[in-house]
Amino acid sequence: MLTVALPKGRIAQETLEIFETIFGTAFVFDDRKLILETPDFRFLLVRNQDVATYVYHQAADIGVVGLDTLEEQGLDVIRLLDLCRGRCKVAIGMRKGETLDLSKPEIKVATKMVNITKRYFAERAVAADVIKLYGSIELAPLVGLADMIVDIVETGATMKQNGLEVVETIMESSTYLIANKNSFFEKKSEVLDIYEKINASLKKD
Repeated sequence: MLTVALPKGRIAQETLEIFETIFGTAFVFDDRKLILETPDFRFLLVRNQDVATYVYHQAADIGVVGLDTLEEQGLDVIRLLDLCRGRCKVAIGMRKGETLDLSKPEIKVATKMVNITKRYFAERAVAADVIKLYGSIELAPLVGLADMIVDIVETGATMKQNGLEVVETIMESSTYLIANKNSFFEKKSEVLDIYEKINASLKKD
């Protein structure tokens, strides 16, 4: 049996639909339950930010999580397959009409994604003061807390509604199938079997 960690919400739904297509059976969580047991799988519903942690510590054998979250957390898991779902990008947003000037002596950046942000500016040898926020990031440039933000962007509508615009894309992201390193060796045939079935299903899309 494989234990699969899924992030709550749309990605879990899309992943379960892939499993339904492959196995021709319904995979549905009972109301408010966080575990779904089937003969071959045990699915866990967890927060998006926790998927890789469950997989890394082998509480789950495999999981589905965004590439942006993997890059931010840096946990040592195997990236098996790009599921080509949940496409978005990590981008820099500034007040409309402002341009990105990396030569300024000090740049203040507000973000949830501290590690990705620090890496981006360090690679460009820019001294950036990175301020960690947990939500409503778009406010930061409007009230003078930061010069810019780094955030997940799907359509850019949220930024536009708040008088900001995307000035630079840091990375493209989509959801990935990941595996625990020990599970990959201990349950190699099961992991590779599901990998091959999902891969074949995606190619039909």
